[in-house]
Amino acid sequence: MKHTSWLLAGALLSWASGLWAADAFNGLDMGMGNLFRVSKAESRSISPENFTGEKGRGGMATEGTGKNAARDLGQGWKVSPSVRIAAGQTFTLGEIKGPGMIQSIWMTPTGNWRKSILRFYWDDEPTPSVECPVGDFFAMGWGQYSQLSSLAVCVNPGSAFNCYWPMPFLKKARITMENIDSRDMVLYYQINYTLAPVPRDAAYFHAQYRQEKPLKQKGLYTILDGVKGEGHYVGTYLAWQVHSPGWWGEGEIKFYLDGDKDWPTICGTGTEDYFCGSYNFEVRDWQDNKKRNYGVFNTPYSGLHQVIPPNQIYEVGQRFGLYRWHIPDPVRFKKDLRVTIQALGWQEGGRYLQLQDDIASVAYWYQKEPHAPFPALPSAKDLEYPAKP
Repeated sequence: MKHTSWLLAGALLSWASGLWAADAFNGLDMGMGNLFRVSKAESRSISPENFTGEKGRGGMATEGTGKNAARDLGQGWKVSPSVRIAAGQTFTLGEIKGPGMIQSIWMTPTGNWRKSILRFYWDDEPTPSVECPVGDFFAMGWGQYSQLSSLAVCVNPGSAFNCYWPMPFLKKARITMENIDSRDMVLYYQINYTLAPVPRDAAYFHAQYRQEKPLKQKGLYTILDGVKGEGHYVGTYLAWQVHSPGWWGEGEIKFYLDGDKDWPTICGTGTEDYFCGSYNFEVRDWQDNKKRNYGVFNTPYSGLHQVIPPNQIYEVGQRFGLYRWHIPDPVRFKKDLRVTIQALGWQEGGRYLQLQDDIASVAYWYQKEPHAPFPALPSAKDLEYPAKP
């Protein structure tokens, strides 16, 4: 059955591998275009009120972080709404036997978002397919809340993190959170998923964090490298801090596909162009040309959703959060993939200036397993936010 609608939810689920069909998913694809269809898929949910997601086992806790508040009410009255993860400890948020698909994840992590490490493992693999500080995974790389309303990730008031990337798996899914900070953290979370057959051509979700502060090679930052196999690239998040005055986003993004060496197959025309903006993201007051600011925006597929501080422009030390989801236009690769972006500004005389800014990134993609091991995650000290100049 062909989709009759490319509305937001339906588009994301329909697109994920580029080849999935509603019939092959046996009802897993329940976007707006197929919302009326009855399915044999079984809905489940993991939270501190049901750690295993088992049918008919929710809300049964007699111990938990809400026990004192529920002391007059007892079992069934929000006894275990959250978990406490001690400093230096790793907590398993969920372990699911497949086949099935994670449909959405909601969480409200306290503590240091850069030192709370989220990991996903598929089918008992030895190394994670997702390894990322929780703040950066949800496009909040500066440890500060900013409203984000996109198709794949939403961050809502109260610092509520929401993820809607579809994540199919055949045998098993395991999700953990490691607290590498020196302080304990409290985590409220919910993982919504379905149990149902998964098509043979389904690819697995991956996300990888990288950072350089400052850039190791002047003017050049590597978003992703070392990917081997078949799949498609679906998203980029950047947390960018500038060290030079003036406009900083002249750089081009480049996708090196399937054996590309010196020259890429896909080459963009500028940083703001790649993130679907234009002309420095600048908004001017047409009555007073001296009044200028960055035009903060967020849309289903792209945005400059965070500027710190928000009331300045072209200042040394400013910080930016940008995202680009390749949902209608995934970048396909058959053998390997490398993604880079230039850090390029302006200098006097109308010439480009190679920058040495601080950049952190998350790359999101789907691929057939096995995946190549990720580079080692930076230490807790190295993950600390860079100081302002």
